[in-house]
Amino acid sequence: MSHSVHSSHPQIIARLKRAQGHLAKVIKMMEEQASCNEVAQQLHAVEKAITNAKRVLIHDHIDHCLDPEGTVALDELKSITKYL
Repeated sequence: MSHSVHSSHPQIIARLKRAQGHLAKVIKMMEEQASCNEVAQQLHAVEKAITNAKRVLIHDHIDHCLDPEGTVALDELKSITKYL
């Protein structure tokens, strides 16, 4: 199993930082008693950012870390796809 940094990692980190910013905004909005509709919209943005980051990470792993000739690849593919 490879644990090296891939070219997609900075992109994933940027997506997660955006999600972190959205989440901080959600918390502040709730503290300030913003409307439920506005809070739900921001929560949706957080969820979407995290889902997209996860998808990029998993696709990158499938593209670059799995040995197509090895039996370990199939087990590892099955293992990581449970997070999709």
